[in-house]
Amino acid sequence: KEIWCNESQERYVLAIAPQDLERFRALCERERCPFAVVGVATDDGQLKVTDRHFGNTPVDMPMDVLLGKPPRMTRDVQHRAPTLKPFDAAGIELKEAAYRVLRHPTVASKSFLITIGDRSVGGFTARDQFVGPWQVPVADVAVTTLGYDTELGEAMAVGERTPLALIDPAASGRMAVAESVMNLAAASIEDISDIRLSANWMAPAGHPGEDAALFDTVKAVAKELCPALGISIPVGKDSMSMATRWEEQGRKKAVVSPLSLIVSAFAPVADARRTLTPQLRTDLGETDLLLIDLGESRNRLGGSILAEVYGQLGDACPDLDAPERLKACFGLIQSLNRQDKLLAYHDRSDGGLFAALCEMAFAGHTGVEIDVAELCYHRIQQDERAGVAVAESDEFSAARLLGVLFSEELGALLQVRRADTQSVVEAFMAAGLRDVIYVLGAPNGSDRVRILREGKSVLDEARVDLITAWSEVSHRIQALRDNPDCARQEFAGLRDAQDPGLSVKLGFDLNQDVAAPYVKKAASQPKMAILREQGVNGEVEMAAAFTKAGFHAVDVHMSDILSGRVSLQEFKGLVACGGFSYGDVLGAGGGWAASILHNARARDEFEAFFRRSDTFALGVCNGCQMMSRLKGIIPGAEHWPSFERNLSEQFEARFVMVEVPESPSILFTGMAGSRMPIVVAHGEGRAVFASAANRQQAQVALRYVDNHGRPTEAYPLNPNGSPAGITGLTTADGRFTVMMPHPERVYRAVQHSWRPDDWREDGPWLRLFRNARVWVG
Repeated sequence: KEIWCNESQERYVLAIAPQDLERFRALCERERCPFAVVGVATDDGQLKVTDRHFGNTPVDMPMDVLLGKPPRMTRDVQHRAPTLKPFDAAGIELKEAAYRVLRHPTVASKSFLITIGDRSVGGFTARDQFVGPWQVPVADVAVTTLGYDTELGEAMAVGERTPLALIDPAASGRMAVAESVMNLAAASIEDISDIRLSANWMAPAGHPGEDAALFDTVKAVAKELCPALGISIPVGKDSMSMATRWEEQGRKKAVVSPLSLIVSAFAPVADARRTLTPQLRTDLGETDLLLIDLGESRNRLGGSILAEVYGQLGDACPDLDAPERLKACFGLIQSLNRQDKLLAYHDRSDGGLFAALCEMAFAGHTGVEIDVAELCYHRIQQDERAGVAVAESDEFSAARLLGVLFSEELGALLQVRRADTQSVVEAFMAAGLRDVIYVLGAPNGSDRVRILREGKSVLDEARVDLITAWSEVSHRIQALRDNPDCARQEFAGLRDAQDPGLSVKLGFDLNQDVAAPYVKKAASQPKMAILREQGVNGEVEMAAAFTKAGFHAVDVHMSDILSGRVSLQEFKGLVACGGFSYGDVLGAGGGWAASILHNARARDEFEAFFRRSDTFALGVCNGCQMMSRLKGIIPGAEHWPSFERNLSEQFEARFVMVEVPESPSILFTGMAGSRMPIVVAHGEGRAVFASAANRQQAQVALRYVDNHGRPTEAYPLNPNGSPAGITGLTTADGRFTVMMPHPERVYRAVQHSWRPDDWREDGPWLRLFRNARVWVG
């Protein structure tokens, strides 16, 4: 019963032809993947489950009974109008509201979640959550490339406006779709019709009013909005039991989750390098900030974060009132991006204009100043057209200002060069969107976020105070979950206004292919063993990097060596790849190393490889941990450390600065003195030396530095707590090198979370792989 009914997601059922079974068995044995043949497909229309132990057939039934045509479900449902109160702005003070909104978990930084997930694995990541030199998690869209030699890619974004369903379910559905589209607009997408949606519906079926709300929302999204936009929803999922009911002391109780639509949007990308980010640029001369207000000054606050932090809901929520305007706006953003007219982009969503403005300032490490007088004036015009009193009492004025700053109507903020502002505005006019575009202000040099109304300051706060509030929730959770000292260091670092951020200082030309002469004259490519073990997941990008440098990369599983199918004698180079060998349950790289040291055939193969004078080896991440445990059979590696649990007590996925010191490593030839960013993704990277003497005598090949270029032990600039920032080592002759960071995931410029504008195809880490090709000759 357990085997038949359990829902283990790690189990898969495959149907293969009988003549392929032995080939399948060989594949599974090589990958150490257990499988069992559970039965055969028959054409008799009967489902049978037999049990050889008991000699019986517990299941024997016609398939028609299992998969027969059930009666079509019909539901008789009733709408249920909610009892709503208008949003009351009385007594709300702007400064307090600003800080409350930034601290709300929906708006606040999510870095505590993001840094524990491996975002760089596979080597296809072109745009992750963290943006700019200061690595602030505010990206609108995720972008991956389609391969290792193309700029084509795919974009992914999410839209979700569940709280609005408490006011207007159909509006919440339309806004979820629209938000996903506005997020995707940051990527380089040819046409809005290229977008495909995955719709995840959740509702408490049977709860009064909820079935009717679901019907209305599905109709609004699938039959009306998406056809109007030219977007299809080919796939989705539903959870219709979002209610729990029980009885306690004779009283019936229930917890009901309201209707929710989570939209995941996908689209092909024409050029992954053209992805816009919220990072404000302060190094490109004078610029302006422009608001796209697709809400057309309605500024409805129902269902907003502002309403929630004051214990309210409201009675009028944002909606997509004109789908054709969203479609036109999307196309115009794409056109302006292709013309290089846009420097930064951020959609307006949770927290409204104020939150979007702050997040752009955080990413750009700069202050901003905007004047909202025109926005307030257009709100007054909206009220006049609606027949609402427009008396400019202090109360009315304050309420309109809150609506301007915190309403979550559809829209986006743009940064453009001041020289381009007029042409951008004219482009909106030509597209029939003149009444949705506003020139609000510009970055400033005071490092303060200033909101003006008709030139008078209504809010003036230090950027460091705002980002501290925005990051507080993430910090508190991180301090509870991880090493609290590390969490405090990271939180304190946010207040460093003098932090220069990530930078690049190269002692070589990253575009020079030093391996080209050797590749051209070679009769054949030298063979490179891309070595992996069970759980390793970084072998494909590693093979791609060595292939681009002129090697013939060969996939070698440890089972190949243990069985004798493959010998290391045929290889010039060997790289042990990153991942989680044996799930790291035997310690960081420990199980992998043990499979070599305690197997005579494997040990002999590796010892012979290391003793040859014409070989080299690289160990990265889990491969670094493994090779450090093989130091007894690697000539010159006796002083290497072991790599233990990160000081943070957590898996760390970061994009940090490293420096290449002088060392004999053949892989770093010509790179000494260079500083550049690199990705890390590991839970056990802290270098632990057996003695102080070993640390002194070890040949350091790579070390973490802070954003000023100094070797560091400060978290998270040094994400694992290694002494003196040590994160890479080599041997005395330089043939064998180990390092915890992942150069193979950033050997292309497009793979960097942040990079200088003049980088095109090659990243600086490609030099490491080309150096290996030069050494082989």
